[in-house]
Amino acid sequence: MVVRQSLSIPAAGVSLGADLVVPQPAHGVVLFAHGSGSNRHSPRNRRVATELNTAELATVLVDLLTPEEKDIDALTGALRFDIGLLTARLVAVTDWLGRHKPVERLGVGLFGASTGAAAALVAAAERPASVQAIVSRGGRPDLAGDFLRMVHQPTLLIVGEYDPTVIQLNREAMEMLAGETAFAIVAGATHLFGEPGALDEVARLARHWFARHLKSLPRREVRHPA
Repeated sequence: MVVRQSLSIPAAGVSLGADLVVPQPAHGVVLFAHGSGSNRHSPRNRRVATELNTAELATVLVDLLTPEEKDIDALTGALRFDIGLLTARLVAVTDWLGRHKPVERLGVGLFGASTGAAAALVAAAERPASVQAIVSRGGRPDLAGDFLRMVHQPTLLIVGEYDPTVIQLNREAMEMLAGETAFAIVAGATHLFGEPGALDEVARLARHWFARHLKSLPRREVRHPA
């Protein structure tokens, strides 16, 4: 049995469209933070999410920008780099997951791509009791700045072999992260991992990382609104 829900999640003064999939049983929930103009319909992230579902992990694909904001961003490209805005909404959705019955007892993982990876890392720093692990795909962790030193959760940084600038940015960020960190280079892959087998490797790495680090919460630790 699999629970599937299309939702509108209140977050920092707006409502965000989201798709939730909860396999039964589920041992954790992974929230995706898109970046660089992507959204919850991204075939790349949906492919990764499907792989996570097979490992008994729930997934939440959410649009961090409203439809109106997406139109603005398509013209200017500015909002995708507004890490403060993306983080505030990601934190709000993380808090919401702790109150949503199908997933309230599941440890939360964050999967960030491109600029969404920076938002995921800042959100993890701001919610150390809720977020248990992070995976970055082709991410820009450098945009998280000094928040990197506050991230104690296990973090996996995945980059493509032919993405040299992002490789260097991730190596530098890795030196700042405070918790367990792993670095994976996908052979033959460019920034978007569009090469045959590249995204399958990303999904495999993410599945193992989250399966290892996400744990259900004891009933007394379930997150409820104040």
